Amino acid sequence: MRSIYYILFWFPVLIYGQTLPIENDSISDKFLVIVGDTITNNSIVLNEVYILPKLKIRNSKSRRRYLILQRKTIKVYPYAKLASERLKSLNERITNLKSRRKRKKYMRMIQKFIEDEFAEKLKKFTKTEGQILIKLIHRQTGETAFDLIKSLRSTWRAFWYNNTALLFDMSLKIPFDPWTSEEDYLIEDILQRQFQNGRLEYQKSFNKFNLYELSEEWKP
Repeated sequence: MRSIYYILFWFPVLIYGQTLPIENDSISDKFLVIVGDTITNNSIVLNEVYILPKLKIRNSKSRRRYLILQRKTIKVYPYAKLASERLKSLNERITNLKSRRKRKKYMRMIQKFIEDEFAEKLKKFTKTEGQILIKLIHRQTGETAFDLIKSLRSTWRAFWYNNTALLFDMSLKIPFDPWTSEEDYLIEDILQRQFQNGRLEYQKSFNKFNLYELSEEWKP
């Protein structure tokens, strides 16, 4: 998990119609026109709702696999979200820092924050959870963990961290690709359902994935 620690260590409605104001002698409310019908706009408040496809699980073994993957994904996603936030914050801040000394000082501040708040938690991840985290970091940032370490530290460090990860049957170079990996498809399904029920806090991913299209690709 040392390699994963360094990744975080270094970076910190659907409304069918149109709302129109309608002049009236006695009513000042705005109106909502829907397929030829008219109702007062302030009588309806709709939030955007996404209808997800029904998940089809073949058998009890597949169901058990999904539930285990769900538990692990829910556990590690917040760290991938944090990684994306830290990278964005780091890039924005460093862009505004002209002095090399100030840049190093800021990097040390991020380092201490990560150490104090997350180091011990990251050490408790299993190998499977660690690999899911690596994939989710790519999902959120658009870059593999290997490339992030390479750009934020050096090619040499990225090489050695990846070699260390390989000893534990992990790879920092593995991307998140639900089109070619069934496990990644299930992870994407889990994430979108957890976003919808409010268990996980939504954060826009680097690439947008259509779960209907993915479910067609992976249907039994």
